[in-house]
Amino acid sequence: MTISVPKPATADGSSQKLRIGFILARSFTLSAFALFVDTLRLASDELDRSGRVLADWHVLNGSRNLIPSSCGVQVAPTSDFIDPVHFHYIVVVGGLLTAKEPVDRDTIAYLHRASAAKVPLIGVCTGTFILAAAGLMKQHQTCVSWLHFQAFREQFPDHRVRSDRLYNLDRNRGSCAGGSSAADMAASIVRRYISKAAERNAMEVLQIEKARSHLHIQPRRPLAIDSADTRIRAVLILMEGHLDGTITIPKMAAAVGLSRRQLERLFLSEVKMSPMVVYKKVRMEHAKTLLMRGPAPLIEIAVEVGFSSASHFSRVFKALYGITPTQLRSDALTGDRAAAKSA
Repeated sequence: MTISVPKPATADGSSQKLRIGFILARSFTLSAFALFVDTLRLASDELDRSGRVLADWHVLNGSRNLIPSSCGVQVAPTSDFIDPVHFHYIVVVGGLLTAKEPVDRDTIAYLHRASAAKVPLIGVCTGTFILAAAGLMKQHQTCVSWLHFQAFREQFPDHRVRSDRLYNLDRNRGSCAGGSSAADMAASIVRRYISKAAERNAMEVLQIEKARSHLHIQPRRPLAIDSADTRIRAVLILMEGHLDGTITIPKMAAAVGLSRRQLERLFLSEVKMSPMVVYKKVRMEHAKTLLMRGPAPLIEIAVEVGFSSASHFSRVFKALYGITPTQLRSDALTGDRAAAKSA
């Protein structure tokens, strides 16, 4: 699916250069914003002349106060909230989820105006959380980083979300995992709206060999399993996104276009384990982290990784690691005390 691209109106009714408005949240991710806007800058002119020939962009805000990024660098807005129909896309760049009120009420109202005007909205990094909280993502599939998948599911349980792909373009909404994938999403927009030559110029100057497509799998290796097969990598990310054991093997298989038997053969061939065994190990590794992190009751950890009783969880854990969860936690505490004494 592709985002529809409306043509902003000009005085004489003609089409304009590609115009994108950026909304930066408090504590936004600087790298995601920089890669997105630099892809536009380099696509807009030849080589790195940086002229706004084929594209234009603005950082929008209701005030001219500096906007702090998560790394401390601040960016100044370049425009007030002008009529959203002047833009082909409004891109919301998020950042730290711990930031209180990442955008103000005026910004939310502006996003609703843009949506009513059918201007496509894109969430980059945790900008998708801002759009979802504003009620603007419910009818659209959202792509988030594997790092933020659980948080998104908890905050928006009635939204469709995935964490295996780099970005997603769904009708009048876009979503992007952030990081370097911001350049990939920007490149896809440049290719569609300007030209392949403009995209190529931007990628070459950025020292990126080739822009990745929306079908590319996020770089993540649960259990340090390294496989060139994108279907295995996608299923591993699905497993990490459902640590409570709520996704079935047939559903995992269907998500990558395979039958259950085909998925099992693929895992046995590539990983030397069945998907069920790998899924159990992914969940148990998460349980190990929780056990060593703090004093959460055993039953809470058991439920979090898909077990209804602490005793069943303990039996499976011991069969896998040769030690009970209680023993593991006790050994970890002993090691911490020893390290503190020797410090």
